[in-house]
Amino acid sequence: MNKKVEEGFNNQINAELHSAYLYYSMSAYFEDLNLSGFASWMRVQAQEELFHASKFYDFICDRGGRVLMQPIDAVDTEWESPLAAFEAAYGHEKYISDRINKLVKLAREEGDVMAENFLQWFVQEQVEEEATADEKVQEIKMVGNQGQGLFMVDRELGQRTFTMPADGE
Repeated sequence: MNKKVEEGFNNQINAELHSAYLYYSMSAYFEDLNLSGFASWMRVQAQEELFHASKFYDFICDRGGRVLMQPIDAVDTEWESPLAAFEAAYGHEKYISDRINKLVKLAREEGDVMAENFLQWFVQEQVEEEATADEKVQEIKMVGNQGQGLFMVDRELGQRTFTMPADGE
């Protein structure tokens, strides 16, 4: 495996684990607010991020590379409101999209076609991740940070479940 790409992928494993850590922190924040649907949604998001880290891990191993685990930076634990937490999640997904784009560029520059092909799944995934996070931001903006509307959004968010994607998805 190309060493520069391997290093980038190892860094991305750390970023995906950091993302999971952030979403678990958001889940705990929502549990403290008695918004169990919001908390559940963020736990599912954390599970997705762990799955993403596993995909990078497996790819490195399959290509004969070496996975090197790194410390995970601390994450925020408090937000001004449910809206602020979801705005932070949306901003974080845009940050991850930028990282994926840079990895695609690196793989292309290094001529690592297999890595570039592998990353296309993440490119599409980030389109979905950003769209979903922004959709939730817009919903919360419509209903506000309290009252019956927030209760309805909480119930909707609680319906989300994590399903492990099939191979190739």
